This record gives sequence, C-alpha cells and structure tokens, in this order.
Amino acid sequence: MWSTTAVMAAAGALICLVVALRPGPPADAGAATTVAPVNGTEAAPTITPTTSSATPARASHTPTTPASPPTPPRNPTTGTAAGTTTAAPKPSPTVRSRTTGRAAPRTGRIQPHTPYKGVATAYQAADGNGACLFGPSDDLMVAAMNTTDYESSRACGAYVRVRASNGASITVRITNECPLPCAPGQLDLSEQAFAKLADLKVGRLPVTWSLLSPGTLGPLSIRYKTGSNPHWCGIQVIDHRNPVDRLEVRTAQGWRQLPRTEYNYFLATDGSGCGSSIRITDIYGERLTVDGIALRPDVAQPTRVQFAPR
Repeated sequence: MWSTTAVMAAAGALICLVVALRPGPPADAGAATTVAPVNGTEAAPTITPTTSSATPARASHTPTTPASPPTPPRNPTTGTAAGTTTAAPKPSPTVRSRTTGRAAPRTGRIQPHTPYKGVATAYQAADGNGACLFGPSDDLMVAAMNTTDYESSRACGAYVRVRASNGASITVRITNECPLPCAPGQLDLSEQAFAKLADLKVGRLPVTWSLLSPGTLGPLSIRYKTGSNPHWCGIQVIDHRNPVDRLEVRTAQGWRQLPRTEYNYFLATDGSGCGSSIRITDIYGERLTVDGIALRPDVAQPTRVQFAPR
C-alpha cells in the first residue's frame, strides 16, 4: 500500500504540472490604456491612472486675471511711490475739449478793465522761466508781479498791458513773482520788455497797467507735475488767454476743486481725480472741460480749446 505521505506528494506534483501548462494572460494586461478623442468628443479612458505621471489637465480657454498689485506707500513730501519706479502711462489717443457753460465770475485783486498805477523796474529774465514754473521760453516779453498782486500764483499767465508816461506801451505775460521790497502795483519787467519803454538806466519808471485778453492765441495745454502718479498729482494750465480762477477734476463723487499752490500747480494730494477729466474756469466764469489727458508727468499736452477774448 501507498503510504499517506507518498499519496500527498504525488497529488501536489500533479497540481503544479497542470498550472504550469495553463496558457498565460497577455503581456500588457492591467496596464492603463488611452482612448483618443474622435470627432472632437473625448472618450473616457477605461482605466484611470493613479500614478504621478498622469497627463496634465488642459488649460482653460478663459484667461485668468492676475490679482492687482498692492498700492505702494506714497512719499508725503514728493508724492512719489516709495521704492518703486512706475513707467509713465501711454498718452490717450484722443483729447476731447469743450466749453461747458459759465460759472459766477470770481476775480481776485486784479480786476478786468481796471487801470493800476505803479512803478516798473527791470530784472534779468534769463530763459524766461520763473515762480510760475511755465518753463523756458523764447518769448522774453515777461514780467514778475509783486507778491501782493501775485496772490499765491493767481496772476500767473495773465497778460498785462503796461504804459509809460512817455506814451510807449508793451504787453507782457506774468511768469514770475517779485518779492519784497516790490510794492503793490509794481511790475518787475524783463530787461527786454523794459527797454521798449525806456532806457535801462532809468531804473524805476512810473507806469499804469491793466489786464489784457489777447485776441490771437492758440489752444491751452495741460501739464502734470514731475512725480505725479495715480496716488498724488499736480496739474498746471499753460498758455491760457485769461487768468485761471479754479481747476476741478472728475471723481466718483463728482467734480472736485483742487487747491492752488504758490508755484502755480493745483494739487490732488490723495490722488483723487488724477488722470481723469479736467474742468478749468477763468476769472470771467467761462468753463472748459478736457477729457483724455494722459497722466504723463512733465509733458505739456495741448487741448483744442481756449478761453474767449474779453
């Protein structure tokens, strides 16, 4: 008889022989398969890969808007953003200007159609620039107004007809301030202008003078002060026919009047209205509105309007 051990060993050998002779599975069984989309329709893969080598998802057709950078802190003295350099915005393709009605006239010390008596002196005007910060000019028919009548730059840009007792007269533009001891009524003329009234050796010349609204003049311009940015800006009006009474900028809350400095810029120290529409009013109450002036520091940008002659 066969022993129990021998029987069990024979049975095990038979089972191993059967398993070894059985046909095996295909070589790629269990591998992930990829099904290509047909006619624009994506077929879902039969097996989803779970390894880190999976194909990344397709990018969305809608671009993602990047988050806005934080507003840099502003230097309270210069108005510039601390630690940053911001490129000047490109100029707007269109500057639209229009007359937008009238406001109540608000003249200062210098009244229209009023003659004033004073004395004329002379100074070396160099390139014609002065306290009004209009910049250099080839036209040296300019003058400095005494501090009292300068009135914190309100006289800047005013055209004045000056007459001497000998009958000679000259038209000058106020571009500078004459501090004390210049007295009220006194004009400090450029040497070129004074020489058209009398010999420079005269020194002090009694004159009368009055405000003038010249007939032939091109459109006025707008300039943002050096260092202006969306958080702080200064705005200046250049080549205006009549003295400027006030300047306003459009804000979300409406028109906002800006304070005027002694150096002839209107300031928005908190940035409100910087780069927006600008409304300018002369001492006669005429209002001009300018749209499309880019926030470009130290660039005189011409408009298409000018105050009417008076």
